[in-house]
Amino acid sequence: MTQTIDAIINFGQHKVKAEHYEVAQEKILSGDPKQQLENHYSSPCDQFHAGIWQGQVGSWKVNYSEHEYCEILSGSSEIIDEAGKSLTVTKGDRFVIPAGFKGVWKVLQECRKVYVVFEQK
Repeated sequence: MTQTIDAIINFGQHKVKAEHYEVAQEKILSGDPKQQLENHYSSPCDQFHAGIWQGQVGSWKVNYSEHEYCEILSGSSEIIDEAGKSLTVTKGDRFVIPAGFKGVWKVLQECRKVYVVFEQK
């Protein structure tokens, strides 16, 4: 199927309704990490998604079944693996979290990121 220029989604011009949600209580380790998601694109097979995520200060357990590319737009977070090694990410950082990663996501300063997720089904 051939696509035209009209199929391109420019996040800055594409308006979507923000979804507000909370991390499941059993995953929260600290704070009250309320989150917001603006999903700008989902593929027809529902395996690929892209948009903007925003999280409040706090930390919670993560268990990635998907591969995720992230670009931090503002704020900062610390990602900690099960062995206790950590990576602090701030504005401008770009990285991939592979499927199978388990650990903790800790928002240090209200954080906003672009996400691109692929989950094989």
